[in-house]
Amino acid sequence: MTSAVPSKLPPKAPLADELERELVAIVGRDGVLTGEAELRAYDCDAYAPEKHYPDVVVLPQNTEQVARIVKLCNRMRVPFTPRGAGTGLSGGATAITGGVIIATTRLNKILEADIPNRRMVAQAGCVNVYLTKAVKAEGLHYAPDPSSQGACTVGGNVAENSGGPHTLKYGVTTNHVTGLTLVLPDGEIVHLGGKQEDPPGYDLVGLVVGSEGTMGLVTEVVIRLTPLPQSVRTLLAVFESVHHASQTVSDIIAAGILPAALEMIDTFIIKACEEAFHLGFPMDAEAVLIIEVDGLEVGLDEEAERAKAIAMQNGAREVRQAKTELERALLWKARKQAFGALGRLGKSMVTHDGVIPRTLLPEVLKQVREIAARHGLEVGNVFHAGDGNLHPNLMFDENDPKQIENVMEAGHEILKLCVDVGGSLTGEHGIGVEKMEAMAWLFSDADLDLMAKLKGIFNTNNLCNPGKVFPTAKRCWETEHGPHIARRAAPGRAAAV
Repeated sequence: MTSAVPSKLPPKAPLADELERELVAIVGRDGVLTGEAELRAYDCDAYAPEKHYPDVVVLPQNTEQVARIVKLCNRMRVPFTPRGAGTGLSGGATAITGGVIIATTRLNKILEADIPNRRMVAQAGCVNVYLTKAVKAEGLHYAPDPSSQGACTVGGNVAENSGGPHTLKYGVTTNHVTGLTLVLPDGEIVHLGGKQEDPPGYDLVGLVVGSEGTMGLVTEVVIRLTPLPQSVRTLLAVFESVHHASQTVSDIIAAGILPAALEMIDTFIIKACEEAFHLGFPMDAEAVLIIEVDGLEVGLDEEAERAKAIAMQNGAREVRQAKTELERALLWKARKQAFGALGRLGKSMVTHDGVIPRTLLPEVLKQVREIAARHGLEVGNVFHAGDGNLHPNLMFDENDPKQIENVMEAGHEILKLCVDVGGSLTGEHGIGVEKMEAMAWLFSDADLDLMAKLKGIFNTNNLCNPGKVFPTAKRCWETEHGPHIARRAAPGRAAAV
């Protein structure tokens, strides 16, 4: 269901003026954004169908300022939404109930690099790739590498438990975070975990990682640094069919090979990447598979040859191996900048991340294409094939209400398909607002009730990132709190409601 939205902001309420004055007193004039052009940049994250204006955006510079802002919001009964770089893909950083967006952009310092103990302490606004750049000369890196790692921040990674192409071997964010500084929804500052490997007591760090900003605002993160692999071999296998590429994925894992990455790109994405980057990809291939193995130099060539042989046995037209670091970087450019390449098509897109059993890849991808076609949409697939984490990219025109309706319906059908074949709603993007009504497909009422009770222990008044994750969460918030300052949908566009 869609509705037209106003082209301009409604007049400010008196409460908004008071809120703005007090926020300026905390962070300074340049740390408070209220202009229409400024707020437009925060009307959504990378989940385009849901757009809403916050009433104000505030840019704190340290944990203490975040705590003061949260206490102010509690006193004035104003909802607040944590936001990192806004690269999230499920609407988790969109202020769907208005109020305050607390952006961690200026919390961007690496506070400590403890090389002997392989730990780093970084503020939540640090860009993911900068963490690795800071310690690469020491032979270390931060392993989780979302495709948006050149822009996304570690605080956002914690919120969504982000993964990336190398998740298959190295794991997701929760496997690499040992401590957090957290501002609770009432403004109290707590320190969870630390540098130690496994502290006693409840695993509250594990609880907060992946909680999507509903249990507080992470301001500092203690991360585990991992040694860089001694050597890497990166292969590109070209296939005439998605079926053969998918079978190669299963066969490589079955053979006891644990690649660092197994990434698949279908023909729609291949063409977009080739037109954007001119990498020499075969435009007539139905799928290409990036296979990367890493580790000790001894035996690595043999492992790469085994993977190559499996691909050839499954009908690969050719298997190329990157001979230099530049060639490897170019292969990964296609994978990591695929979304940017699609952006050249001049449309908006919704990127899903349902998870399925690897063996069902061919059939599920076939049905994904059928679902998109039935709704009159184009779809391109680029995804973590090694762990069955799909990324169908549905292209649509966000200025066309009918296409918004179609992309929402198609997305729900795709997610329902993933659940029906024994998979999950999300592998790394989170639930946000995009998938919250679908949670009932995966969990019983008792399951959801327990999760909601757990959230309520932290978020007692439901002001912290309200209307997210749980079915009917948005409607419940509105029933409990009603309008507060000035609920604003983004101007000049249709918004999903």
